[in-house]
Amino acid sequence: MIQRIQSIFLLVSALLTGSMFFLSLAKLTTDETTYLLLYRGLESGGELSTPTLALAILVTLTTLVSFITIFLYKKRMLQIRLCGLNMGLLVGTTGMIYFLGTQTAKELAAEIAYQIPMVFPIVALILTFLAIRSIGKDEALIKSMDRIR
Repeated sequence: MIQRIQSIFLLVSALLTGSMFFLSLAKLTTDETTYLLLYRGLESGGELSTPTLALAILVTLTTLVSFITIFLYKKRMLQIRLCGLNMGLLVGTTGMIYFLGTQTAKELAAEIAYQIPMVFPIVALILTFLAIRSIGKDEALIKSMDRIR
């Protein structure tokens, strides 16, 4: 049943994490230049100065896991496990963004200003948790129907 509420939660979660591919996560300002922290690395003047492969992998995995989990509606327990994995990945993504931002700001002696997309993994984490609760309710409903028969 793809039209369930957990599918909406997971779709919005995938859209939020997928939008991080197109938006800057933080802005680092020094006396000379301005750097943007993107999912693929630190960018200055249109060219990539410091690549961050780990962050790119985390953002890609969280988006893919959220999107794939939507279509596993017939396997609810696997769906719950994948949502739990995705929650761990989202926590890792948030931590990685914060770590890379603060470390790079220290190295460059720059002032850091986090952008709105920094909150997207946290919102996606909450939506994934709500999806787990809804999937659990569906599983409980199915088990209660089996007991009645």
